[in-house]
Amino acid sequence: MTDTRSQIGSIYTCEHGRQCYYFSIDPLTWSESRYECRQKGGDLVQIDSREEQPKLREKMNFNEDKFWIGLTDSEKEGTWLWVDGSPLNESLTFWSSTEPNNWTGYDPDGEDCVRMGKKAGAPDRKCWFDESCKCTRRSICEKPAETGHFTLQCV
Repeated sequence: MTDTRSQIGSIYTCEHGRQCYYFSIDPLTWSESRYECRQKGGDLVQIDSREEQPKLREKMNFNEDKFWIGLTDSEKEGTWLWVDGSPLNESLTFWSSTEPNNWTGYDPDGEDCVRMGKKAGAPDRKCWFDESCKCTRRSICEKPAETGHFTLQCV
């Protein structure tokens, strides 16, 4: 059972007995986004299954819909870790065709954080991009549904 509620620019999606997702409306850096998620009792989303990716991606309807997720290689270049410290399962990735590329054009430090979002429709659901952690994007927060709420109770 899915419960979707709208509140001025933000969407709370709760999967009964599973996870609640909060789609922020404020563009923040990756670190600021993570702080905001943690203030709400969750963390940046970890995509742990093939089923979770399209469920989140369906909220992205426009090319400008770009959201931070909880994946970074800021500790060691090329070693992608989720916010809980677990390594990225390389068989479960959704990188866009030329990603990750650690491009230094925007930030000489490269691209150490991951955002997901639409790019030319990406029909194969491969919509992860590494990006400078200093860029400001919206974010997706996640927390178990049974532990409480963000602003609205997950039911």
